[in-house]
Amino acid sequence: MIKMWKTEDSGEEWEMKLKLCGSGKFKKLRTSVVSRSPMKLWTIRAITTVLLWTFLVHLMSMGETWGPRLLKSWTSCFSHQDVELTSVPANIILPPKRDYKNNGYLMVSCNGGLNQMRAAICDMVAIARYLNVTLIVPELDKTSFWNDPSEFQDIFDVHHFITSLRGEVRILKELPPRLKTRVELGLFYSLPPVSWSNISYYTHQILPLLKKFKVVHLNKTDARLANNGLPLEIQKLRCRVNFNALKFTSKIEELGRKVVKILREKGPFLVLHLRYEMDMLAFSGCTHGCNGEEVENLTRMRYAYPWWKEKVINSEMKRKEGLCPLTPEETALVLTALGIDRNVQIYIAAGEIYGGERRMKTLEAAFPNLVRKEDLLEPSDLNFIQNHSSQMAALDYLVSLESDRFVPTYDGNMAKVVEGHRRFLGFKKTSLLDRKLLVGLLDQYNKGSLSWDEFSSTVKATHADRIGSPKRRVVIPDKPKDEDYFYANPQECLQLLDEPLRST
Repeated sequence: MIKMWKTEDSGEEWEMKLKLCGSGKFKKLRTSVVSRSPMKLWTIRAITTVLLWTFLVHLMSMGETWGPRLLKSWTSCFSHQDVELTSVPANIILPPKRDYKNNGYLMVSCNGGLNQMRAAICDMVAIARYLNVTLIVPELDKTSFWNDPSEFQDIFDVHHFITSLRGEVRILKELPPRLKTRVELGLFYSLPPVSWSNISYYTHQILPLLKKFKVVHLNKTDARLANNGLPLEIQKLRCRVNFNALKFTSKIEELGRKVVKILREKGPFLVLHLRYEMDMLAFSGCTHGCNGEEVENLTRMRYAYPWWKEKVINSEMKRKEGLCPLTPEETALVLTALGIDRNVQIYIAAGEIYGGERRMKTLEAAFPNLVRKEDLLEPSDLNFIQNHSSQMAALDYLVSLESDRFVPTYDGNMAKVVEGHRRFLGFKKTSLLDRKLLVGLLDQYNKGSLSWDEFSSTVKATHADRIGSPKRRVVIPDKPKDEDYFYANPQECLQLLDEPLRST
């Protein structure tokens, strides 16, 4: 039998006791062991350290299985971070590279804001995988209204993006030199793919071009893949890209962690995606509550951007159809009617609100604990993302995923993609406002034809089930713009609760 213990009176001395039956060898062996104790101690410590680190690294690499769940309870031991961002993709064991005959190289230029581009990147990966081509890391939009010079690697972890998908599709940061020269000489094919196309379009129209020209450039990517009618493996790959491969940079994650920690220290918080910025109002033609000068400025901006096709817009008609974002004043009434505690922290996930303080007064009076990223962080914290709207939007995206409740006042790209991501994270509460109904109720209340109690009870009753619960996407054949968006409800990828999917 062998026993080991540490003696207290002689520093770091260790002794070993061997009980050897019928032997007088113990004394000699004990003397030998003690004389070499410093070397033995060093060896034991070294081996123990190596074994512990090997175990820890292996455990963290287990990724999507049991590793992250176990490590969550050990955060204080192994990490300096005080807040765990549940939405951040876990580390995974990298899959082996997929071996396939390459049919060509696909270059893509994304258009729109961050979340429109995010969905497009997911689509492009799925298309590249299905066509057996090599995808070049997507180029982000730098010419739209936001004029953001950010590159892919400024927002997303490009190494994680490439390596986490290597079992599906080959992704390169840039074209090989020989093909890069061909592109510089104009020896490639560029086109905007047809919107809402099914996979057969890419098989019959795009693949032959890839085989002929070797390099094809898709210069528009918004909504270029159908919501429905696609193979299940394509739908699941779109989700895998969205929820795992598109990981924000460590800098953006760290900033998100800091904001969430500050908010959590004061209790639960709600994120309000108050989509009432100048670009949205100019694009949509929604001017309810704006003064004459503001309306004129919005109209001028709409005519200045040629890619905004609709120029003459009837604002009031559009509002009554529920096609306008709620104003800050309308939002204050709706949140109050829903029974939101006036003292809850509300994080505003938005850019500069059009009309400034004048338009925010009512909302601030109703909910005094409104905060923005600029209120919570030091100017030095925001330096690296200042004047980079997509990086700012990435921070808001992270905070939105972590919130106790998410309330968008307009169903734009961020609202839809965050809604779908929160479903994936366990159907986290998302208030999906019926703006057409609300505008009618608001007008009746403001005219005095509806009492506050009637207004509030109707708002509560009609929104009781509009909280991001499991349901099936609404499919409208031949009208993809009017049906439910895949990224708002990626039902093929959701681990459903016990209750069955609803069809409405």
